[in-house]
Amino acid sequence: MSITTTLHDRRTFLKLSLGAAAATVSAVAAPLSFAQGNPRVLRVGNQKGYLNLLKGRGTLEKRLAPLNVSVTWTEFAAGPVQLEALNVGSIDFGDVGEAPPIFAQAAGAPLAYVAATVKRPQSEAVLVPPQSTIRSVADLKGKRIALNKGSNVHYFLVKLLRQHGLQYGDVKLVFLAPADARAAFERASIDAWVIWDPFFAAAEQSLGARVIADASGVVGNRAFYFSSQSYAANNPDVIRIVIEELDKVDQWGQQNKDQLASELAQLWGLPKQVVEVAVRRQQFGTLPITRAILGEQQQIADTFLDLGLIPKHVDVLKAAPSNLA
Repeated sequence: MSITTTLHDRRTFLKLSLGAAAATVSAVAAPLSFAQGNPRVLRVGNQKGYLNLLKGRGTLEKRLAPLNVSVTWTEFAAGPVQLEALNVGSIDFGDVGEAPPIFAQAAGAPLAYVAATVKRPQSEAVLVPPQSTIRSVADLKGKRIALNKGSNVHYFLVKLLRQHGLQYGDVKLVFLAPADARAAFERASIDAWVIWDPFFAAAEQSLGARVIADASGVVGNRAFYFSSQSYAANNPDVIRIVIEELDKVDQWGQQNKDQLASELAQLWGLPKQVVEVAVRRQQFGTLPITRAILGEQQQIADTFLDLGLIPKHVDVLKAAPSNLA
């Protein structure tokens, strides 16, 4: 990805994080006692991605040891399950795409956004089989399109259709998880598939899938790091450190894309040449949460409410960090 987090962004992020930490420690007595030696735990819920890479390096544990903070790791298959674990108090930190936090807030989860990635629009797309007669977004009218319900690509498709003068009801949606959608795609029982990397890259490489449109100029496709409101408020020093360590992995990946592809290929169980395609179009950078970023999330929440995917209005700002810019 050509857009990177600038040094100024990183310094601003660190300044804001440190400011929030100082303010919170002054206001809350408990973290001060923690810093003096009382033990704490950071329970990380991770999907197979950057958090796994961080876990393998062991650097987070080393950074947190002087603060008497231990780290536990639990792997999850998808973001919604991670957020359910947060809701019931089983984890303190995790990573997720754009859409699942909206559903979590609608369900009353005590979510707190703590950082975001840069936009990655080239990492999700509408795919069709190589022999398909579909050549444009307009050709999707009346077609059977598979996607993961309530996911980032669900929102992408809604916005893409509107951008091209089509309505949500102009297509026939088939709600399938990625593995089932790929099988349906191979059998030609669907006309198109809206999907993200590395499934996107795998379909291109092994099935010859054609791209009708990616999310460039349509939606941002960010990922988010989250915590619970209480954990973020009471442990700002821990949150700051875990974000710093994740950003270091991100910077390393940007400078070492071949090695990054090798590590992710092993993690995902995919051929390296498939992962290389996904890494080439990935954009790198970790950002603080801002009102503008949460404004993007509010648009997703409002769209999902209009579509009847969530039962009530969600005020995204209620999940904002205390140092919101």
